[in-house]
Amino acid sequence: MSSNRSATGLAPRSEAAGRQGDGAMERAVIRKLHTRIVWYCFLLFIINYLDRVNVGFAALEMNSEIGLDPKAYGLGAGIFFIGYILFEVPSNLIMDRVGPRVWIARIMVTWGLVCCAMAALQGPHSFYLLRFLLGLAEAGFAPGVLLYITYWFPKKERGKAVAGFMLATVLSSVFGAPLSGYIIGAAHGWFGYSGWRWMFLLEGIPAVLLGIVTFFYLVDRPQSPRANRWLTPDERNWLIAKLDTEREETGRHGAQSFLAALKDLRVWVLTLIYMFNGVAIYGVVLWLPQIVRSVGGLTTFQTGVVSAIPFIFGAIGLVLVARSSDRTGERRMHTAFAGLLGGVFLAASAIAPTPLLGLLALCICATGLWATLGVFWTLPSQFLTGAAAAGGLAFINGVAQIGGFTGPFLVGWVREATGGFTYPLLTLAIGPVIACGLCLSLKAKRDV
Repeated sequence: MSSNRSATGLAPRSEAAGRQGDGAMERAVIRKLHTRIVWYCFLLFIINYLDRVNVGFAALEMNSEIGLDPKAYGLGAGIFFIGYILFEVPSNLIMDRVGPRVWIARIMVTWGLVCCAMAALQGPHSFYLLRFLLGLAEAGFAPGVLLYITYWFPKKERGKAVAGFMLATVLSSVFGAPLSGYIIGAAHGWFGYSGWRWMFLLEGIPAVLLGIVTFFYLVDRPQSPRANRWLTPDERNWLIAKLDTEREETGRHGAQSFLAALKDLRVWVLTLIYMFNGVAIYGVVLWLPQIVRSVGGLTTFQTGVVSAIPFIFGAIGLVLVARSSDRTGERRMHTAFAGLLGGVFLAASAIAPTPLLGLLALCICATGLWATLGVFWTLPSQFLTGAAAAGGLAFINGVAQIGGFTGPFLVGWVREATGGFTYPLLTLAIGPVIACGLCLSLKAKRDV
């Protein structure tokens, strides 16, 4: 009896110790992954997003200098996404073959060079051409990093990982807005050139330099021997086993080829959700400096500072909603209602009786809209793996950039027709409301 009690008493303690050991291992690995991967990719995305949206600040001086009316600027701001869409899927499929280290480095160097070339703009046609080429050069970066995260992070940790990466989209505006405004004002007249030209040049160079660093810094997958530089053998083996188990489970219930992904209705619904949210996000981002300037009485630098305020709230929403989603494992409702909050308060900002109330509404709008970004990208990884994940993530992100083209163009078109920003903002607000309805129509499981 004594021996039996000893045996039955030791087993639970041994299992508990094993679970505690696995828990400690998991926490150590995830902490290293965030430090080594997420925060580095966050830095890259800061530079990427700054290069993408700094045209909104250039427009304050550039439009009159090279002859862009509101419709022409809206077209040029949006035409970026045509090149982006065309090369998005091929770029991600290439990355899945050659590896993130080589391909992400290539993307960064080419987009940095095109951004520098924007300093030489002469008129509408060169504006259209270079915006198109910038989209072509950047294609594959965001979905490439999203795919890269699936190579390293277990499912239940991906919400915070993606949110950490996507945080760059708001913080680049928090810091980039005042920075761009400052460069335009401070550098005006250097060697006889306008400040906005120096802004493009000075903000393009870091992308080229970091592209070179990326080639030597990134490690493609946990299976790579280079992962031993910062993971212990036990940590690496645990991570590989965990990811292999999840990949096999996803493969049994989801698509594994790109063609199979395209046949899955969920891929198309997710594309529409991201597209309709993108209409509002990019419409706001690329026109916000001009919306703020329209209030009157602000310098370029002050316009940049005020424009940064909504993005601070966007960063808070992005982090908090991602943490809540990872804690509960629930993805669909978090995505849907965050977008709905954004759409409702975007409409409220359009009809606010005072500029201060309009700014407050935009802050709440940004909290909701940007909160969708971290959680949304956990949904496709529930049923896509392998080539299906590479092509599917790129397809969703790429085709959804139609919203990135439509949003800025709609604002320019409606503003030219109505003479103000009230109706353009009301038009943009429709997108997230539609996205919410589509998201609620999906069936999604909890990630545990």
